Amino acid sequence: MEEQIQEILFNPMVGKLATIFIGLAIIWMLIKAVQKNLLSRIHETDNRYRAKKIGTFSGYILTILLIAIVFSDKLGGFTVAIGVAGAGIAFALQEVIASFAGWMAIMFGGFYKSGDRVQLGGIKGDVMDIGVLRTTIMETGQWVDGDLYNGRIVLIANSFVFKEPVFNYSGEFPFLWDEIKIPVQFGSDYDLAKTILEEVGIEVAGDLTSQSMEKWKQLQNKYMLENAQTEPLVSLIANDNWVEMTLRYVVGYRKRRATKTELFTKILKRVDATNGKVKFASATFHLVEAPEINVRMHS
Repeated sequence: MEEQIQEILFNPMVGKLATIFIGLAIIWMLIKAVQKNLLSRIHETDNRYRAKKIGTFSGYILTILLIAIVFSDKLGGFTVAIGVAGAGIAFALQEVIASFAGWMAIMFGGFYKSGDRVQLGGIKGDVMDIGVLRTTIMETGQWVDGDLYNGRIVLIANSFVFKEPVFNYSGEFPFLWDEIKIPVQFGSDYDLAKTILEEVGIEVAGDLTSQSMEKWKQLQNKYMLENAQTEPLVSLIANDNWVEMTLRYVVGYRKRRATKTELFTKILKRVDATNGKVKFASATFHLVEAPEINVRMHS
């Protein structure tokens, strides 16, 4: 009886079956763990279904590979044929494979998520959907001024994240620094002009100062960054034509156009109320009269 048990335990086929059993347990435990972690991050039903299907399909592929490796001495040339065929398929579908790898990088690497405003290769807009192979974007700009939608939907291969920079306007710091420039005539009350810009800046964008500073401190705890000023700031330079005053402020990435409109409206009203103490400058041309010419004629 003991000899029979030893014969069974040391049988090569039993060892291979045990290897397959243990390997399959590890493969499917890993796939289930990845699926559980991944599916919790995907809110769209369609993407969640696709991710689950891809995970299951990957499990089947790994199962076949495991069996082929364990019984490789029996399969002989068939294993070689599978390897050659796999290499050919991988070469033919390299862009698809790269896009799938890009999708995995987007999901786990934090490049962007649905709803973020991004710029990918000159295409700027809001991410509508992150598919297994492509990212769908509602485009902004182009023939439309500002950050407004133009109605064009753009599909971009996920492999793009490995080729060019990804600009995220609404990532870990969902604010932008923006500025407006005001030309002021020489001889105006510069202190009053600066005060107007500062007060309007605080009135319109001052509520974001503390919010943006809190986010900036969180970034400093994570990355190597210097301190940043989030309060509205006014600076000025003088050129040949006027004194140029610049108001720099923090704004939400979706409200740049609306904030500029509000700022200019309030500044125009405040400047008009100064009764000429502050005047806007504009490019002008001064035409000089030709001097009088006296002509004397002698007969």
